[in-house]
Formats: sequence, C-alpha cells, structure tokens
Amino acid sequence: MDFGKLFSIIITSIFIQNYVFGKVLGICPYMGVSKKVESSIGMGMAIIFVITISSGITWTIYQYALVPFGLEYLQTIMFILIIASLVQFVEMAIQKLSPNLYNALGVYLPLITTNCVVLGVAILNIQEGYNFIETIVNGFGAAVGFTLALVLLAGIREKIEYSDIPAPFKGVPIAFLTASCLAMAFMGFSGMKI
Repeated sequence: MDFGKLFSIIITSIFIQNYVFGKVLGICPYMGVSKKVESSIGMGMAIIFVITISSGITWTIYQYALVPFGLEYLQTIMFILIIASLVQFVEMAIQKLSPNLYNALGVYLPLITTNCVVLGVAILNIQEGYNFIETIVNGFGAAVGFTLALVLLAGIREKIEYSDIPAPFKGVPIAFLTASCLAMAFMGFSGMKI
C-alpha cells in the first residue's frame, strides 16, 4: 500500500479538487443547510458516513457484480439504490439519537439520496480506476471537503446575520457572494502538486 498516494488522494479531494468548490457538486444542500454551524456539522457527519460507506459498497458491487456479468450500464441505478438505503439508515439513526438535529436538517437529510456529491464520488471513484482502499480514502476526503465547505460557509453566514448589509444583498444574495469568495479562495489550492 502506497501511503504517499493515499495522502495525495485525501489532500486532493479535500482541498485541491473540493467537490463543492472545484467540481460544483452538492450546491443545494450546501446553500440550504449552511445557515447554522450546528446543523452544518450534523449534516457533514451524515455526509461523511454516507459517502465513505457508499464508496466502498458501490466499488465492491461494481467490481464483483456488474463487471463480471457485463452489466456496467446499470451502474447509476445500482449506486442510487445503495445510496438511498444508506440514507434511510442514517435518517432513522439521527431521528432516534438526536431529534433536534433531525428537525434542524429538515428536508435536506432525505435529499442526501439525490445529492449529486454522493453519486458523483461513487462514479468518479470508478472512472479514476481506484482500488478499494483508494476508493474509501477518496470518499472520506470528498466528504470531509464537503463538510469543511459547509461549516466554513455556515460560520460566515452566522457572522453576516449580525452585520449591516445593504437591503438588496440580505439573505440569499450575500450567501452566494460569500460562497463565490470561498470558491475563489480554494482556487489557490489548485496549483498545489502532491
């Protein structure tokens, strides 16, 4: 196992090719859940669990069930079914363990199923030709990168809430401007060579 390559994969997926800022995936929950840091952290933990586990399961199903039988064209359908099952499990667990977090996440928790970051990571793991360990590491790094983006924007939005913002920029416009500034800041990582 090449730890240098694994380190490169995780740093790349968190910072250099962040799925929110670099690939522009998952913008709906990114903008919707990033109003409070607490709910952003909760959503981030759910995303970390779902993406990491679904990355491993989808890779295994693809390699050992779809490829041997020439069913690669069913990849997207299978991946969505796997992700939907995991999200149902996470939703039930959060509802049981933390009802306040469940209520704070609202509609965005079941929407993890259709969150393009989750499906995008699973598909890109296959396209990149990662092995099982690299797939898990990339899934974890992508989820941590998504969580980082979510918490950063939530922290800034909480501060902006108490700032004197001109009326036309209050609410969604300032959130989009802030998100674009964060994306430009993360572009600074794009020149890194690992």
